Amino acid sequence: MYQNLPASLRQTARRVPGLARLWLAAALTVPVIPLIAVASASPALALTNGLAATPPMGWNDWNAYGCNVSEQLVEQTALAMHNDGLQAAGYQYVNIDDCWMSSNRDASGNLTANSAKFPDGIAAVASYVHSLGLKLGIYEDAGTATCAGYPGSYGHEQQDANLFASWGVDYLKYDWCNIPFSSFPGQSHEQVAQTLYTRMSNALAATGRPIVFSMCNGWDSSVQPWTWAGPVANLWRTTTDIQPNFSSMLNNFHINVALASFASPGAWNDPDMLEIGNGMSATEDQSEFSLWAEMAAPLIEGSNLTSASSATLSILTNKAVIAVDQDSLGRQGTEVSSSGGLDVLARPLANGDVSVALFNETGSTATISTTAAAIGKTGASSYTLDNLWTGATSVTTGPISASVPAHGTVMFRVSGGSTGTVTSGEIHAVGAGKCLDVPGSTTTAGTQADIWSCNGQSNQQWSLG
Repeated sequence: MYQNLPASLRQTARRVPGLARLWLAAALTVPVIPLIAVASASPALALTNGLAATPPMGWNDWNAYGCNVSEQLVEQTALAMHNDGLQAAGYQYVNIDDCWMSSNRDASGNLTANSAKFPDGIAAVASYVHSLGLKLGIYEDAGTATCAGYPGSYGHEQQDANLFASWGVDYLKYDWCNIPFSSFPGQSHEQVAQTLYTRMSNALAATGRPIVFSMCNGWDSSVQPWTWAGPVANLWRTTTDIQPNFSSMLNNFHINVALASFASPGAWNDPDMLEIGNGMSATEDQSEFSLWAEMAAPLIEGSNLTSASSATLSILTNKAVIAVDQDSLGRQGTEVSSSGGLDVLARPLANGDVSVALFNETGSTATISTTAAAIGKTGASSYTLDNLWTGATSVTTGPISASVPAHGTVMFRVSGGSTGTVTSGEIHAVGAGKCLDVPGSTTTAGTQADIWSCNGQSNQQWSLG
């Protein structure tokens, strides 16, 4: 039944249940115009290190402290996470960012910690963090120097990976500054990125230590790792660096939400770290946490946790919202509708429920509405709505609606009936960065489908019935 498919799609059609029927029909007929959401029909292949089956949760020092990182800060933060409910809520990783190292490698070419900032060294910090039941992350760069000018890993990938493993590191954030593009004549930034990130991925695997691999490449818009990084990393940046304001958060949301079909367990789109408690309003903080959870994004907090307010901790430890982010099905939520700054997102969950986020981008309170059918729920005369922020429970015969404050988000967990698959949008050829396409946008019966660069046009939109 696969003989009419383009050759590059046949293997994926066999591997992904339900796609063969869709692609066969596509090859013989014409596209179905999109109905409600971006498809997750072709999940990304994942790095086979067995890590990050759900999006990583933790903390990183950069957003709140920049280069002012130290052994004391990291250990105090780890203790705060242990004592203040964050660890119990699922936060595992205590991640050190740039500026932790000395300005030069030692005589053996090894990286060394800045002795003033980390007098006992990184291995000792890892030991302390591990004693609390937490895990330690470190930062490096694929180039000749980090973004702050410290030694990069270029040409030292295996040496550095071995060193990190010997220190007990559990997570590597790998940046994209000071890349020697001249050493790769004729190659695009994308090709160089594939080479250098794969080089470090292989080096980490060779250590034998389980180390989550986080690609940080957001400043370079010519690098689009979601199209190829599934087998290379556990997560990859999809956006520029986030800032502690609503406009920046909104920009990162818009970019990341469109990439749902590239995420899967062990391979996550990363719209950057959380800015909760760093200057946005409580309503905006709650929206960021809601949207990141709906998008199956890593929850890496970037505030001062040693003096976090009760409001910040309350948002960060909302078990119902975290359960959505950590859902084992691993499907990133998609936009059911988006009009006039009023967004509806739906995310199918492993137990058959659907998480719905009603997000108001505008500056005024607005009513946002959808229906059970629109989010993929059918087969019942009524459905239960659990409000994940207020704890209130209600019943609906189909309409799902709420008054949402400016910049706010209301989240419901919808149960009852059966859950269909919200699958319309692009269908991606795994690893190729291409989409299933009907040439010339023709609607002539019998038109042969093709593989083409993804462009978001209607001739690349499909629905699986």
